[in-house]
Amino acid sequence: MRVQDKSIIVTGAGQGIGKGIAVRLAAEGAKVVVNDIDADLGESVVQEIVEAGGTASFVAADVTHSDQVKALVAAAVQRYGRLDVMVNNAGWTHRNRPALEVSEDEFDKVYAVNVKSVYLATIHATPVFRAQGGGSFINIASTAGVRPRPGLTWYNGSKGAVITTSKSLAAELGPDNIRVNCINPVFNPETGLSAEFAGGPLTDERMAKFRATIPLGRFSTALDVANAVLYLASDEAAFISGVCIEVDGGRCV
Repeated sequence: MRVQDKSIIVTGAGQGIGKGIAVRLAAEGAKVVVNDIDADLGESVVQEIVEAGGTASFVAADVTHSDQVKALVAAAVQRYGRLDVMVNNAGWTHRNRPALEVSEDEFDKVYAVNVKSVYLATIHATPVFRAQGGGSFINIASTAGVRPRPGLTWYNGSKGAVITTSKSLAAELGPDNIRVNCINPVFNPETGLSAEFAGGPLTDERMAKFRATIPLGRFSTALDVANAVLYLASDEAAFISGVCIEVDGGRCV
């Protein structure tokens, strides 16, 4: 059990990559706080984990609101006695289209969910980590922040912000024994946002276009990302901070 008894929050864990992360961590002994804005989805993930013999509970919270993120962190501490890892997975995108066609409201939501959420998690979890002698943030960014594609400009920028912020926080919070890392997945057609990334329905033509840019010749899966999170959350990565792991089959080479 690589994360036995570690208290871990996973945001946006009701489906897709977040669900995969929560399930994988629980299978390795973590006490998982499943977070989502959709209670039905979140509770379903908790039920799946518990039925498999794991430990999990659900906390509804919108990660763009400070009071709700504060309550999320407090719930983890109250339920499991501490908080060891916070996985900032919740994400959003605008539809794949020219930069000038993305509305201000769409822009604001992308940056609120993808960037402000990391700010709020840092604001509210860091005091807990400091008080207990350390902790770990794992931020789910994207290959879009490293090798951006046209049509997703504002999303790409938000993920670039997450990458730079993660590195800066690793330098700033390291003396407090707080590790900060990020993971950059490549396109995953199983996520709820895949059609938005692609700019429409996932036709064979669109899928082939994306797949052709990945040297290993397949898309990422939730399990691929979850395994990277598991490593960074475990004591095996105790001296790893400020890094970004590309889970991308060579896309960023």
